Amino acid sequence: MRIGILGSGLMGGKLGTIWARAGHEVVFSYSHSEAEAEELAREAKGKARAGTPREAVQEADAVLVAVHWSRVDDVLKQAGDLSGKVVMSCSLPMNADDTDLVIAHTSSGAEELAKKVPKARVVSAFGTVPSEVLFDVYEARRKATKPHIVYCGDDASSKKTAAQLIRDVGFDPVDAGPLRIARYTEPFTLLIARLGVRGRQGAGARVSV
Repeated sequence: MRIGILGSGLMGGKLGTIWARAGHEVVFSYSHSEAEAEELAREAKGKARAGTPREAVQEADAVLVAVHWSRVDDVLKQAGDLSGKVVMSCSLPMNADDTDLVIAHTSSGAEELAKKVPKARVVSAFGTVPSEVLFDVYEARRKATKPHIVYCGDDASSKKTAAQLIRDVGFDPVDAGPLRIARYTEPFTLLIARLGVRGRQGAGARVSV
């Protein structure tokens, strides 16, 4: 597949690298700097390159949105038309200092993203795993037993695409249902983050994802 990465930080950088090594064409974009995106492409090898958000989505079969919630509108503006694209999102709707969700219970970040790109086909995926485990999962991808990861969305064909990309990373995909299920998976991610932070830094640590 041709995959556009909107947000080449920890999650976007690692997932894009894995997909490039798995044989997909990957365009890294919206990094801290153009040089950083170019370095990611070099390290990923395979068919990976750096580009602008518009270049990343132009011919993409799938797009990953992996930016802080405060930057979603900006990256979508730079990306341009996403009509008909499979858009996977792992971006949590966090506040400015990453201490709480700004959308929860009656909606989700994934659902609000879908409203912003109504002609795209949004799937919520990869939000429930920390970036630190991705390379290890990929290295162990040939093992018989694989870790599970949940995903959700409203379009069957888009979910099929997302499931394949989940398998390519080394996870066993679990279809959790329609996109509104992200109302449950997004708060769950904060629990995972809190447990991880407490384990590393003690019970008084602030949650940050």
